Order: sequence, then structure tokens, then C-alpha cells
Amino acid sequence: MKLENPQETIITGIKTFSQFRNNGASLKNCTLQALDFSKEAVNWERIQVDHTTTFLGCTLSLEEELLLRLKGAYVYRAPETLPYDPFRTSLYTWQELLEGFSEEADHSTDIQIYQHFSAAKFTPTINEALWQRIHDYSIDEALRDLLGFDEEGMTKRPCVGFMGGHGVRRDDPFFIKTARTAKLCGEQGYFIVSGGGPGIMEATNLGAYFAGRPDAALVDAIRILSEKPYYKDNGYHQQAMKVLDKYPDGALSLAIPTWFYGHEPSNLFASHIAKYFSNSIREDNLLAISLYGIVCAPGSAGTTQEIFMDATQNHYGTFNYYSPMVFLGRQRYEIDTLIFPLLKQLAWGREYADMLFITDEPEEVLQFLKENPPRKVQPNSSSA
Repeated sequence: MKLENPQETIITGIKTFSQFRNNGASLKNCTLQALDFSKEAVNWERIQVDHTTTFLGCTLSLEEELLLRLKGAYVYRAPETLPYDPFRTSLYTWQELLEGFSEEADHSTDIQIYQHFSAAKFTPTINEALWQRIHDYSIDEALRDLLGFDEEGMTKRPCVGFMGGHGVRRDDPFFIKTARTAKLCGEQGYFIVSGGGPGIMEATNLGAYFAGRPDAALVDAIRILSEKPYYKDNGYHQQAMKVLDKYPDGALSLAIPTWFYGHEPSNLFASHIAKYFSNSIREDNLLAISLYGIVCAPGSAGTTQEIFMDATQNHYGTFNYYSPMVFLGRQRYEIDTLIFPLLKQLAWGREYADMLFITDEPEEVLQFLKENPPRKVQPNSSSA
């Protein structure tokens, strides 16, 4: 069946009252998300609404909801018992997630969501599974808003992602090297992304946080953090708070953690946190948005998995660009595991073969990234 007006099939997402007012007298093919109409005087009789109109998590009076339903609209509210908002329109902050946290007793929002999720992690009800998927889609949307994708999949913010072990101590040489690398990259205008947890992930967001400050400030921060070096140490988060108190208002960065692996509170140095229920979506997105490069510090099985996921994205040009892959740690990746030689062999003769690099020096990481910006995948150039 041919549509007379294809424009009628375009779905418009409305998340602010400015968008709502600018949309005019029709809400056909519109989805309104998390808007509180309790203080808005809206004459719904004058607004066109039908079965293509959806209200997700909006606050409406009973009379308004009945009127809208009679006109054909769909209205969905989440159960009040959920410890998370599936219809949220923004990313998390660490302050939001850690509300209620103390070193003595963790009653944070973060752990409440984790406990709720864990109760039926492998056998969720259909309702719970739907709420989780809507939540993760909402995080996807908020992430797109933050990064600003164009029609070809490139982001306005030039993202560089960092991978590495969550168990790396704060006094480990590669914690320090990772923080220095992230700081250098942040100072060159890259938007730094991590997996959001402790270890190398914390080092990443820490380094980004100190972009633009003297190197001595980062050294001092690591000294403070190293008094409680391991993420399971009592007082671990208190040391991070000491750093934030001493050095407020750091640079922006992004963390993309998950509730799937276990309760691992997000580090405190990322300004934006895109936390997911689905680890597979979380990992794929983290790699997909890091179009300006991935930096791989030493890690274990999870890091290795992410390395080969990124290599696969490069091999097939999955996200429309080939991106540099930099390995920070010769001993780990060239000798102990042979991962780097294996990837060089896999990439032989491919478009991205010269975009693989290994070093032990933060300055060389930055230089390679600057010399190897993302390359657009050309039609019919994907590898078999």
C-alpha cells in the first residue's frame, strides 16, 4: 500500500515542553516522554491525538488520561515499585547513583537497582524485561543527545574509549599511565570514555577530569587515592571524595557501566554515566561511539573480549568508520598474550591494518591518535 504522504509516518520524540509547544496542534506520530503536565494548562480537545500518539511516563490527571485514551492515544506508566525510571531522558550522575551510600552501609540508589535486577537476573518476568529494555533504550537516546550523531554515524564529540582491568590498583604503574594518557587526550579535545568502574576505568575518568590542570595536580590526586588502592578497600570512595573536594569542577567525561556483572559502584570522576542493564548493548555501544580510537591498557578476560569486539567492528566497517586501536602495554599484549601480533595478522591487507599500534608511552598514544583519525568506510570495501 502506497502512502499518500510519507511524512505522516515520521515519529517525533518529544522530551521537553519547548518541543511540545513548538510541535503545534498535532501530536500524531509523536511519542511524549517523562513530561509532567500537572502544572501545564493544556486544552487537549484542540490538539490532534490518535492511535499513533504515545505518552511514556508522563504525569497526567485521571481526566486527561481518560480523554487522551478515548481519542486513541496510548498512555504508559511504570510501576511505583521500580527503583529506576525506565522513561528517564538524561544520563545518570554519580551523585544520583550513590545517593544513600556510605562506607559503613550501602543504601545507594545504585545498589537498590542492582538488587532489584539480580532478583530475577536470568528469569525476568515479561513486564520486568520490558521495563529494562525501555530503560536501556532511554539511555541510548540520552547518549545520542550527548554525543550528537550525524546521518553517517559520526559524533560531534570526538570520543576515545579506554579498556582495561577493573582490579588494577591505584598504585599500579598502568593506573598512572592510563590516567596520564587520558589527561593528554582530553587536553587535545578528545571526549574520554570508560566502562565506568574501578581500576583502569577509574584511571581513565580521573585523567580526563584533570585535563587542563597541572600534571602535579594529577600526581597529587593519585597519591591521595593510593592510600586506599584496591576497590574493595574500606574507605575507597572516601579517598575519591577527598580528591573531588580538593580539586572541584573537573573536565567532562563519559562512563558506560552495567548492572549485569555485579555491584561495582561507578567511579566518581565521570560527569556523565550511561548505565545499562544489558551488558552486550553496553559493550557494543562503548566501542561503537569510540570512533576516534580505543586505548587498551592491561586487563583480563573482559578486556580481551572487548578488544576482539572492536577488531570485528573494524574488520567489517560495522559503524561506517575504521578507527585506531592502541595497546598501552607491550609486555601484556606483545609477549604475554600475543594479542597484538594476532590482530596484526588478522588485519593484514585490510584497510585498518596500519591503524594498530603498541607502546608503553602515553605521549606516543596521543601522537598516534592524532595522526590516525577515523576513516570513512567506502562502498563495497567491507572485508569478508
